[in-house]
Amino acid sequence: MKTNRRTFLRAAGITLGLPVLESFGATAPDKISPRRMIAINQDLGFIPKLFFPKGEGRNYEPSNYLEKIAAHRDQFTVFSGLSHPGVDGGHRADKSFLTAAPHPGRASFRNTISLDQLIANEVGHETRFRSLSLSINDPRSLSYTQAGVEIPTIKSASELYKKMFLQGDQKAMREQVERLKRRGSILDVVMGQTSDLNKRVSGSDRERIDQFQTAVRSLEQRMTEAQAWERLPKPKAEEEMPDYPSDKKQFFEMIRMMNDMSRLALQTDSTRVITLFLGSVRTPGVNLDDGRSIGGYHNISHHGKDENKLKQLAEIEVGQMELLNDLLQDLKDIEEADGTLLDHTMLLYGCHMGDANIHNNVNLPVILAGGGFQHGQHLKFNDQINSPLCNVFVSMLQKMGLENDRFASSTGTLTGLS
Repeated sequence: MKTNRRTFLRAAGITLGLPVLESFGATAPDKISPRRMIAINQDLGFIPKLFFPKGEGRNYEPSNYLEKIAAHRDQFTVFSGLSHPGVDGGHRADKSFLTAAPHPGRASFRNTISLDQLIANEVGHETRFRSLSLSINDPRSLSYTQAGVEIPTIKSASELYKKMFLQGDQKAMREQVERLKRRGSILDVVMGQTSDLNKRVSGSDRERIDQFQTAVRSLEQRMTEAQAWERLPKPKAEEEMPDYPSDKKQFFEMIRMMNDMSRLALQTDSTRVITLFLGSVRTPGVNLDDGRSIGGYHNISHHGKDENKLKQLAEIEVGQMELLNDLLQDLKDIEEADGTLLDHTMLLYGCHMGDANIHNNVNLPVILAGGGFQHGQHLKFNDQINSPLCNVFVSMLQKMGLENDRFASSTGTLTGLS
C-alpha cells in the first residue's frame, strides 16, 4: 500500500518544506527514492558461538542472536570468514573498520578515507548534512576524510535533534553565514602559505603538505555546502526533542534514541550517509530493560570463559540485537513510492573484533541488511584464511551507484552478494 505525502508526514510526526520529499507517496510516482547507508559498529562484538549460524546459503539455521532479527530474515545477509588483511591491534582496529588501513596500533599508522566518506563525496551535496558521524559513550569516530583525518562525532540524540530541526532567526542565520565566510578566508591564507612551502622542502615533506592541502580542500567544500544550506529552512519536527540520558549506564536507551534520530535523518532526507559508533569499552555498566544493572561491560567482555560473565555478556548482546531488530522494523515501516526506507537503505552492522575476549581481528561478525540486495542467506567463507571485508564494501559502493571496482584491500565484489 502506498501513502500520499500528507499522510506520510503526519504519521512521521514531521512537516517538511524540502521538495525532495515529494518522492514519497503517490503524489510523485515517477521519482526514484534515493539510496542511503548506515554503518554501525558495536565495538565489543559478540560471543562468536551465539552469533554465527549453522549451515550456509539460504537454508542456514539461525543462531541465538540471529533469532532476535529473524522477522527480517529475507532482508539481511549474515557473513562469516571476513576480515581486513593486515588490520590488527585489538580495540584499536576500530579506526580501520570502514577504511581497512593496516596496522592501526602502530605509532606510524596513517588512516585513509572511510567507506561512508567516499559515498558522501558523491552524494553529500544533495542533502543538508553530507554525512552524520555519531557515537555513544565515546568520542571516537568511524568516519575519516580523504586525508585520513577523523571526523568528530555528535554524541547525543538531543544535539543531533537541534542540528536537524531547530532553526535560528534571520539574524542568527546571517551571522552563521558570515562565520563560515571568515573561516573560508583563513583557509585561503593557509593554502597560500603551504603552496609557498612546497618550493623549499624535501620530497617527504611535500607529501605531507599535499595531504594537508587535501584535507583543507575537503573542509572548504564542506563550508561552501554549509553556506548554501544555511539559507534554506530546516524540517520542522512536531515531536519533542529527546531527553538524552546523562547516565552512561542507560546504554540501551541511548542506542534506541540515536537509532530513532538516524531513521528521522534519513526519512527527512537530511542526510543519506550515517555512521554510529557504539562505545561499549567506555560504558561503565548497562541497565537492562527488566530493571537490573550489569556493571563493567568491558571487563565482562574479557570473560575468560567464566560462566557468570558469559551469561551477563549474552544478556547485553541480546539486548543490542533486539535494538537492531527495532531499527530494521522502523525502517521497514516507512513506505516510499517504490518500496520502503529499508529497501533503499544499506545497513552495515558489525565489529572490528572477531572475539573481544582475546582481542583478535579475524572472522568478524558482520550483517548487511536492506539496500536492495538479494538477502536471506549466510555467506560463509574460510574462517582460517579470511576473504576481504572490503569486497562487501565494493558491492555497497556499486549499489549506491558509484563505479568503483576496488576499495582498500578488496579483490572485487563479494561472491554471492547481488
